[in-house]
Amino acid sequence: MNELIERLGTEAGLTPEQAQKAIASIANFVKEKFPMLGGAVDQIFAAGNKDDES
Repeated sequence: MNELIERLGTEAGLTPEQAQKAIASIANFVKEKFPMLGGAVDQIFAAGNKDDES
């Protein structure tokens, strides 16, 4: 997840806090528009958070 946050900082000029909010907003949008992907989206972001902790 840190890689995505860094990329949003570099490419879009976002602060880490702004990048995290953007990621959460995108994840929520995908889950609202495509409910059948909700579990997959949750797993993707949960896996990214676990990787960042190690």
